Amino acid sequence: MRRLQADVVVIGGGSTGAGVVRDAAMRGYKAILVDKSDLGQGTTGRFHGLLHSGGRYVVSDPGSATECAEENAIITRIQPGAVEETGGLFVATPGDDPEYGDRFLAGAAATGVPAREIPVAEALRREPRLNPGIFRAIEVQDGSVDGWQLVWGAASSAIEHGGQVLTYHPVTRIEHDGDQVKAVFCYDQKGGEDVQIDCRFVLNCAGPWAEGITHMAGLPPVPVIPGRGIMIAMNHRLVNSVVNRLIYPADGDILVPVHTVSIIGTTDVKESHPDDLPIPRDEVQQMFDAGEALIPGFRRARALHAWSGARPLIKDDRVSASDTRHMSRGMAVIDHLERDGIKGMLTIGGGKLTTYRLMAEHIVDAMCAQLGEQRACTTADEVIDFNNDPPKNYVITHRLEDREEDRLDDQIICECELMSKRMFVEALDEQPTGTLDDLRRQLRLGMGPCQGGFCSMRAAGIAHDHGAIDVERATGLLRLFLKNRWIGLWPILYGDQVRQTALDDWIYQGTLDVEHLPVPAEEVVR
Repeated sequence: MRRLQADVVVIGGGSTGAGVVRDAAMRGYKAILVDKSDLGQGTTGRFHGLLHSGGRYVVSDPGSATECAEENAIITRIQPGAVEETGGLFVATPGDDPEYGDRFLAGAAATGVPAREIPVAEALRREPRLNPGIFRAIEVQDGSVDGWQLVWGAASSAIEHGGQVLTYHPVTRIEHDGDQVKAVFCYDQKGGEDVQIDCRFVLNCAGPWAEGITHMAGLPPVPVIPGRGIMIAMNHRLVNSVVNRLIYPADGDILVPVHTVSIIGTTDVKESHPDDLPIPRDEVQQMFDAGEALIPGFRRARALHAWSGARPLIKDDRVSASDTRHMSRGMAVIDHLERDGIKGMLTIGGGKLTTYRLMAEHIVDAMCAQLGEQRACTTADEVIDFNNDPPKNYVITHRLEDREEDRLDDQIICECELMSKRMFVEALDEQPTGTLDDLRRQLRLGMGPCQGGFCSMRAAGIAHDHGAIDVERATGLLRLFLKNRWIGLWPILYGDQVRQTALDDWIYQGTLDVEHLPVPAEEVVR
């Protein structure tokens, strides 16, 4: 058994966990983050890409609205490479409540959310695909955020400050000596060994999986409820600004431009477990109907991929346990000393990706208070995007600009996302045991219109030629990648997407005979 030592173990590698390990490391604590999978593979990687202005909550959840407005400005400043400043619009479509706009503007003024009503003609000039029947338009400071870039940026910053990040290390148990947390036990799935991390504090940032973590500590369940939402990526940017319905929050009322696509979302349904998140066809159709209300002809655009994510909602006694749509999006820190008599463990739930840094500040503040130590939070002051000099927000053409510089010297592996061979090889060198999906989260491999139909075979071949893997693992990784892409394809198989999927199937089943290529003794799963 490998044995490590830390002041604090952070459990969960989503945006909150990454923010927490960064915050703790910057305050001088020896901090280790563990996650059962890759960074950003859970809720953080399964959302609609919206950096909230706070506008969505000015009427329904004023506290969350203010938090989002304040953190939007901070994240845009400290992680510019993960944020596109698209701006946003709230528009009233035919049949919407004509009086809601007045409530919205009053709520924005009360919560400190920047908002300005603009003429409908101006909104239509900005976004000519918008429903010409809109009758009110309000401008807000919504943005688009790459969740994986945000998480990897925070994790890299944590490492720079002495933190440690252990992916594919699922927690097996949490040990306490009497009333004091003593150690976290994990299993290193890549290395094949048990790991014991001696510590004096555990911060449970597992989101919708938080209940399972408290169970491993022998504690009663925490009131975190998975609220499932589905989203669909369309094959190009139907809008260049975030577009919201000017209504009380509902299903399918947000359309977000993210890199080269647009994402429509989302539903909100209570689920019993975050590992079982279906993509029901009726909800897919509901998203298409909602898209039509904003963009006439939405259904004729090509759907690329669908997915489900689970919000880690804290049970809200104001509404029924099944009404996840109307539960507060506010964050909550659960003190297990106060609730369960166990020192050295806190759980956090609720919140938004937009407020991840603030959530980290709150839980690390609570840890410091329990330890009787005063260490100031400085996470809002330091820019953590190390790839830009000077730091700047990304724009949709950022990769085109890069390829203009190196197109004659470097092969393009993924035409849809303009990912070069050098980018792939460098990421592979950093993660020699990574899967194609691990690299996809950092490079956007296979996230364009072909959904990996062409680039995935190239990537597998390059990984093998580079000497990182043998032919059996290369084939296994390719099969795993295609399997995972399929999960998000079958719910949207109609029109052009059927033709693309059929072409991909002919390539892999016919030309490559992928089902009969050499495979390892055990199927690759990670």
